[in-house]
Amino acid sequence: MLEIQRSLVDSIVSHARADHPDEACGVIAGPAGSDIPERFIPMVNAVRCPTLYEFDSQDLLHLYREMDERDEIPVVIYHSHPATQAYPSITDITQAAEPDAHYVLVSLRESGPNEGPYEFRSFRIVDGVVTEEEISILG
Repeated sequence: MLEIQRSLVDSIVSHARADHPDEACGVIAGPAGSDIPERFIPMVNAVRCPTLYEFDSQDLLHLYREMDERDEIPVVIYHSHPATQAYPSITDITQAAEPDAHYVLVSLRESGPNEGPYEFRSFRIVDGVVTEEEISILG
């Protein structure tokens, strides 16, 4: 189960709306050895595309160095689907490289960049196997 603060959910959704119609992406880091998402880190989608995302390799290297210095891990890896359901695509599944991370997807297919309904789902992706998990939104 993913336990996440309401403020972090709001930050993810806000980032998704701001980057619409492209996919937004980012990480929420937390203390190493924990499963607690704490530090919201929006990233730039290097391919600026509405159907896939890619972290810039230099940004990603910087992020992992920073997390190492802060004794953090990527607890949540998130991205948006601007026009499709919040479910991992084949590309999302093949690129999932953090077996302990929660892969969060937010879909804006109903509201686009405007206020309105959205889907917010979390998955574990390990060796190509996708398992949806419950989300507990705190606060």
